[in-house]
Amino acid sequence: MKAFVMKRIGEVGWIDKPVPECGPIDALVKPIALAPCTSDVHTIWEGAVGERTDLTLGHEGVGEVVEVGSLVKDFKPGDKVIIPAITPDWNSVEAQAGYGQHSGEMLGGWKFSNIKDGVFAEVIHVNDADGNLAFLPEGMDLGAACMLSDMVPTGFLAADLAKIEHGDSVCVIGIGPVGLMGVAGAALKGAGRLFAVGTRPNCVQVAQDFGATDIISYKNGPIDQQILEATKGKGVDKVLIAGGTVDTFAEAVTMLKPGGIVANVNYLGSGEFIKIPRVEWGVGMSHKTITCGLMMGGRYRVEKLASLITYGKLDAGKLVTHRLNGFDKLEDALMLMKNKPADLIKPVVIL
Repeated sequence: MKAFVMKRIGEVGWIDKPVPECGPIDALVKPIALAPCTSDVHTIWEGAVGERTDLTLGHEGVGEVVEVGSLVKDFKPGDKVIIPAITPDWNSVEAQAGYGQHSGEMLGGWKFSNIKDGVFAEVIHVNDADGNLAFLPEGMDLGAACMLSDMVPTGFLAADLAKIEHGDSVCVIGIGPVGLMGVAGAALKGAGRLFAVGTRPNCVQVAQDFGATDIISYKNGPIDQQILEATKGKGVDKVLIAGGTVDTFAEAVTMLKPGGIVANVNYLGSGEFIKIPRVEWGVGMSHKTITCGLMMGGRYRVEKLASLITYGKLDAGKLVTHRLNGFDKLEDALMLMKNKPADLIKPVVIL
């Protein structure tokens, strides 16, 4: 089968690979829609998770089941499915503790395009099919469905980690596709004043569509100072980090009220350390909490979030700005994510 791979840091290409074998609890899936991610860019061109050789890329997709293992109960060939980006081993002790994302080791649930071949192939192997595949709702747009692999659950995780309450003031730093889902998740949880930090016009518009009340541009000065000015020095209750660098945490802590929460879901592709400003962190006694997480993955989470789209609570299709057709367009879609033209939010390849 054909697969689009990371040959080594900084180099990608097409190669032939054997069709994967299907284990007794696993499934093989033929992709029908795929999407590249900024984390693919971090992995390939920044070497963020280290050297990889001929590793199939991609972790966002929708497909059709072509084979299931003998112990799979709920899925059969012909079923249309969403493939979550994170596919834990659900019988692991880490999953029993509530952290399937880290099954076996830290980030061990993030298998695709990290520790095993990803979804940019003619046949995809999915471990623990009953726990990790999600049924594609009938009639759902394939572009929106692809957003359920990663963008929706990751952005909503930020809102969950921040424990947003009704009326909270919230700042979302970074309004790419994950940040936009953070805005949507915060709004659905009842955020009051909702700041969104970004400058790209189409992202700004979608952020406002999802409930952002204020737009902050880093071009107008330090974002923490803009937030403090807008809130008369009080700051915000919660900060969601979905973009930026290791230096973004200092601004997040500075703009946060005592007792507030900074929730990071941004993939930090470079930098060695995160610096926390001592005074702004209340010399260590501010009750300002800093937390982070990887989306939980799995069928339960994805199917729950899919219901928001099915019943009109969330229009994830707003994230899809570029639709390409044909398996051979995967490289073009990836380069869109790398180069980020002004009108891009997210590309999807329909096969």
